[in-house]
Amino acid sequence: MHGAAVTFGQKIRDTVKGKLSLGAKIVQAWGVGNVFKSNFAFEDGEKLVKTLQCCLWTTAGPIGGLLFISTEKVCFYSERSFNLRRRAASSSAGKRPPPPVTPVRYKVSIPLSKINCASGRGDAKKPGKKYVHVMTEDGFEFWFVGFVRHSRALRCLQEAIVSSRNQCQLIVPQSQIQ
Repeated sequence: MHGAAVTFGQKIRDTVKGKLSLGAKIVQAWGVGNVFKSNFAFEDGEKLVKTLQCCLWTTAGPIGGLLFISTEKVCFYSERSFNLRRRAASSSAGKRPPPPVTPVRYKVSIPLSKINCASGRGDAKKPGKKYVHVMTEDGFEFWFVGFVRHSRALRCLQEAIVSSRNQCQLIVPQSQIQ
């Protein structure tokens, strides 16, 4: 099902607006690598391995954006901003002004060392309904859906996790080796 990979908004107008907004941000930053570096803490020696377009499934529904897989972490950055309302201070006249609105992007950053597992799941009868399930050590779960190539996304994520664990094993102080 080809359409499943691109259904990021409730309406076509929202989808196009979000994609144009994200595309403009990528062009302004001179590439997806710079979008990653400017929105997430980037450590010395860290390399961006893969960038994939997908949705993060939340209790409010899917949020379209980019999934960044680096040598240190997995990050999600939404393609459009959401308006958060702050509480307005009460005024002496009794009428409150409308609360200020702050546009924010939805961001998630998960260190690879904190990921217990990443698995692919879905309905065999509905190939467009496949998702990647990520579980962390502290019990958080993340569901990523809408990949253009689900199997490649899962493979890249699992390879990054395995590579991260191999690096951790290599950096054992000599004093701890018996």
